[in-house]
Amino acid sequence: MNFQRGRTREEPEINLVPMIDVMLVILIFLMITTTYSKYTELQINLPTADAERQPERPNEVRVLVNAQGQYVINKSPVAFASVEQLAHELRSAGGALKDPVVVISADANATHQAVVRVMEASRIAGLSQITFTTQANR
Repeated sequence: MNFQRGRTREEPEINLVPMIDVMLVILIFLMITTTYSKYTELQINLPTADAERQPERPNEVRVLVNAQGQYVINKSPVAFASVEQLAHELRSAGGALKDPVVVISADANATHQAVVRVMEASRIAGLSQITFTTQANR
């Protein structure tokens, strides 16, 4: 028994509308999530300071960082071994002071890592007040 005798054979048809809908959704998703910023073209102008010299306060812990990454805390050189050791030195320098302020004076050619070490050591030592010194414009 062949029941398909009177019927004509239809070719299968591909419906393109759902495929186009899916492609548009993918395209919109990619357009939204893609960033078009170029980090190599950033122009950075570092700020300068035009300020008067501040008087020294008795509760300062002065930290000097030179271009080679050497540290001096309150006029005594400190050999860097670890951040914890630097924190111990900062804690002992500010131990007798009431609300000590860490004043970081870093050379212009000092690495960011050297300054971040002082900031991290200050945090470990419990000295939360940190300030930086700048050189006045001439």
